[in-house]
Amino acid sequence: MLEKAIKKEAIIAEYLTGDYSYRQLGVKHGIDFRKIHSWVSKYKGKIKPVKQASKRKEEAAALPAEVKQLQAELRKAKLHNEVLEEMLKLSEQLTGIELRKKFGTKQS
Repeated sequence: MLEKAIKKEAIIAEYLTGDYSYRQLGVKHGIDFRKIHSWVSKYKGKIKPVKQASKRKEEAAALPAEVKQLQAELRKAKLHNEVLEEMLKLSEQLTGIELRKKFGTKQS
């Protein structure tokens, strides 16, 4: 289940970079483009999530509300980080300028 969530978030991040359309991502990953659109819309907060299956409700009820909230925030932060990393990579490619600071001792 975790792998599906990671793949889903990676697909959302790919869409948010602006390099792919819903249809292109659907073909690339073998998923209906409408499902990808739904994921992105939920991430952006445009629509409310659909009712979850009873199994997921049982799992969610077992977790305290605070833990559930923190997990959701962490998922969003990871996705946001992926998007920023992709933007940095694209900026470096387009400008030819390294934007990331290199750590360590300087070699003369």
